[in-house]
Amino acid sequence: MEADAGGLSALFAAVFNTYTGGIVTLLAVNCIAAMGVSLLTGFTGIFTLGHAGYMAIGAYTAAIMIIRGGFHWFLGVICGGLLAMVLACLIGLPTLKLVGDYYTIASLGLGEAIRLVIENWHSVTRGARGYPGIPHYTTLPVALAFLLVLGVMMFFLIRSNYGRAFKACRDDYVAASLLGFNTSKYRVLSLSVSGFYCGVSGALMGGFMSFIQPSMFDMAKSTELVSIVVFGGLGSVSGCLLGTGVLTLVTEVFRSISQYRMLIYGLVLVLVMVVRPEGIMGKKEISFGFVSRLFETREKPGPQGEA
Repeated sequence: MEADAGGLSALFAAVFNTYTGGIVTLLAVNCIAAMGVSLLTGFTGIFTLGHAGYMAIGAYTAAIMIIRGGFHWFLGVICGGLLAMVLACLIGLPTLKLVGDYYTIASLGLGEAIRLVIENWHSVTRGARGYPGIPHYTTLPVALAFLLVLGVMMFFLIRSNYGRAFKACRDDYVAASLLGFNTSKYRVLSLSVSGFYCGVSGALMGGFMSFIQPSMFDMAKSTELVSIVVFGGLGSVSGCLLGTGVLTLVTEVFRSISQYRMLIYGLVLVLVMVVRPEGIMGKKEISFGFVSRLFETREKPGPQGEA
């Protein structure tokens, strides 16, 4: 019995240390950030292009606390998420008065501003050289555990009264206000929670790469997160996770032909937008009932007059 347990442990250890295990870990980390963007863009209807900045806040907060402060990595990850959440709330109070494309432009500027501050604050962040020496604490079990907990939290949040208020703000901002919803409060709350998710994802990213630098959190990363949400389906957590998996795998499968990788990435996005503009899942969620309906056989109606 002990030999079987030891063999099973060795098997899991071998899987966790393989290249495939690293890809799954990265996939789980990206899923956490994508869920945060999905909450704001897909469920609240606020298009953003600056959430990579919150990932940077989480990553650098965790790295500084662990390396310079000597704190445990778990505390660093949570504090990174909380600081990103507080910053998102402070940013959201003035900027979420903007509606539509105006907030999108503001979020783009804010994301780049965060990156530039980190890049030029040499005494704390070491500037463009990056922050090396981060302990490798983001293993596959850790990433999957965070994804599971945060995924369940997001599932219950979307189905709560807060989730219904977020959807009301998305569907018709003015009508929701007339019905008594404090839309400003819910929009700021959505941005704050999404900032927390991206901050945790950035902290886990630093623990996975063991090195971070400002260029990892530029506008291209924010665009990638939004592309994942649109690809998977606006208003679907399941679609967000599915979209993250598909696009991450496409990027890794074609790594050997890196000069054409982004071209293939773009072609996949265009193909889905043409064939299914609402995204892979649209506003539907993967559930037991949804899967059973896919495989159920419909009975053919009998001839008229047949008993």
